[in-house]
Amino acid sequence: MNTTMDRITRIIGAGSLAGFCVLGLTIAPVAGASEWSDTFIGYRYGTQYREPGNTEDIAKNIVQFQHASGYKYGSNFFNLDVLNSDSKDPIAGGGSGATEAYLVYRHLLSLSKVTGSPYKFGIVRDVGITAGFDLNTKNDPFGSRKRMFVVGPTLSFDVPGFFDLSFLLHTEHNHNGLPFATHHEVGFDNTYDIEGAWGIPFNLGIPAKFKGFFDYVGKKGKDGTLVETKPELLVEAAVLFDVGSLAGKKDVFYAGVGYQYWHNKFGNDPNGIPGGLPGTKASLPQLELEVHF
Repeated sequence: MNTTMDRITRIIGAGSLAGFCVLGLTIAPVAGASEWSDTFIGYRYGTQYREPGNTEDIAKNIVQFQHASGYKYGSNFFNLDVLNSDSKDPIAGGGSGATEAYLVYRHLLSLSKVTGSPYKFGIVRDVGITAGFDLNTKNDPFGSRKRMFVVGPTLSFDVPGFFDLSFLLHTEHNHNGLPFATHHEVGFDNTYDIEGAWGIPFNLGIPAKFKGFFDYVGKKGKDGTLVETKPELLVEAAVLFDVGSLAGKKDVFYAGVGYQYWHNKFGNDPNGIPGGLPGTKASLPQLELEVHF
């Protein structure tokens, strides 16, 4: 365990740690006045993950920490995934599997709550403004250091649970450590980003939920090898059962299966190099577990 944590600490680096500190200062005053919150530690596992440029199916163990909460004027969402690959996705220089840390933060400001007037029409129960960022780092040969910021309007739909749809301006910088890259520090063109997220409760003898998200990012100019990027689509969905309710622990222990679909991963064009680029498409089942606090 200490070895894994040491690896995570090394690859996060000072820049991302500063981001965590800023995030903590942002969330702290809001969390104290939260009207509701949900926090869990999760685990996902699959054996057919893909990485651009890699011809192999990759097994990954993913540990997840997620927190969502609502306050007087809106809500906060925070998710950290720590992804440990098997040896088919090696660290830089070869050896054991790579480790990636990926952080997502979104803040949704409700116009209904801010103005005191309902922003509701048809199947839309509220309109808001979303802003946030993604940060990542990975110790593979590519050495990704993603710094992405988004802002734009969000529609919250009137469904059991929630379904939010956001239309965002997307700006992104990253690092390309491959020796043949023309640019190692890459500033992509601004583009659009359509994000959706949902959590729908239902019952099949025991309480359950259908949850997930999708993210569609438009073309963002040339990558570090001067190849034009393609629109990118990521979908994650899961059906999880409240197995803890069988032992009188409702809303604590969830288990189920999920699915990941990733097209043009990271905006890579599968035909962007002679002979084609492997690993740009993933389609796989995942085992998923959650423990809520």
